[in-house]
Amino acid sequence: MSASNATATSISHSERRTLLRFLGLYAFLALLILILGSTIYYTLQKDLMLQTKRLELEEHSKELIDGLKLLHIYFDRYRTYPRNPLYRSAIYDADKVRIFSTLKHPESVQLDKVIYTTGHVIHYIHVLDSYYLGAKYVVVEIDDDGEWFLQTWKNLLLYGGAMLTLFLLAGLALVRLFLAPMRNAIRLLDHFIKDTTHELNTPVNAILSNIEMIDTQNLEPKLRKKIKRIEIAARTISNIYQDLTYLVLNHKIASQNREVDLSRLVQERADYFKILAESKKIEIETDIQPGVKLWIDEGKMARLIDNLLSNAIKYNRRGGEIFVRLRPGELLVQDTGSGMDEKQIKEVFKRYKRFDTSAGGFGIGLNIVAMIAKEYGLHIDIHSKKGKGSEVFIQWNG
Repeated sequence: MSASNATATSISHSERRTLLRFLGLYAFLALLILILGSTIYYTLQKDLMLQTKRLELEEHSKELIDGLKLLHIYFDRYRTYPRNPLYRSAIYDADKVRIFSTLKHPESVQLDKVIYTTGHVIHYIHVLDSYYLGAKYVVVEIDDDGEWFLQTWKNLLLYGGAMLTLFLLAGLALVRLFLAPMRNAIRLLDHFIKDTTHELNTPVNAILSNIEMIDTQNLEPKLRKKIKRIEIAARTISNIYQDLTYLVLNHKIASQNREVDLSRLVQERADYFKILAESKKIEIETDIQPGVKLWIDEGKMARLIDNLLSNAIKYNRRGGEIFVRLRPGELLVQDTGSGMDEKQIKEVFKRYKRFDTSAGGFGIGLNIVAMIAKEYGLHIDIHSKKGKGSEVFIQWNG
């Protein structure tokens, strides 16, 4: 897995992602409601226009029927189909066969309807009681000026846009309201971690300092073993303390970048963790090329190395091995632990993500590694096989 773009999963990022997802779904539903409302509004406006035009068309049809009646009675005298420049018309027999027409498109007439619009014309159908000139259906047609259509769309855009804006503002207010309890819980958790971290510092340093002053070589084996257990526990707490301090105070502490001798630093951290590794009978082997240097904050680089080594110990089998190799532009930490599948590798940098709760920890180590790597443009590659172990490559422009 290439994790060069892996980002630290901060709380604010999760909150923003939740906010965007909710707003996306909310906007989709709001848009759906607006489309449904707009369709109903459009249909009602069209029906209103047709009802208004129907009165006009009924007057035209009466005039036409009077003309047809006159022509039917005095056919020998007139023989001229009644016309009016205000409308066009047509007559059809009982079999719906066209007898005469002045319509623009007589082939599209729908005689089973009363009034309808198609294209840019409005048709009105009147069924005759008396068959003048053999006609059963009278069709009157006028042009549709489209004013109602333009006005309807203007209203839809104006009021629809305003409604959509109101929906989005309401959604934003709702999502902030829903997220408030989570924010409060996170704020309390952050305060708790900060207070706990502060209280841990003094006793842990005191324990480690006093252990270093004890000459364990002159102690009985049984007592020496007890002292060693205390030292392992103190170093584990110290490592957790360093991680918590980084998470809580990282954004408040300015980086002190300088050219760091990685060869020395990696060896120092490997030596530091050997006593923890010995508690699980794990051997740490190093292959460190002298003189490898990197422009970075030494404290942050130490956190990165510590977390890789800590994870390699934590998820390793008893009696396993850890191999650390340093070359210009690359640091490799390899273990013989439980390994991970593809799905776990994709989520390995998420904060508070633990795949084996029996191993302890808070699931923040690799999140810190990803944060430091992102800050300094380091590239992380993880190769892992379930039951075989994992390899973590940290690469940079050497």
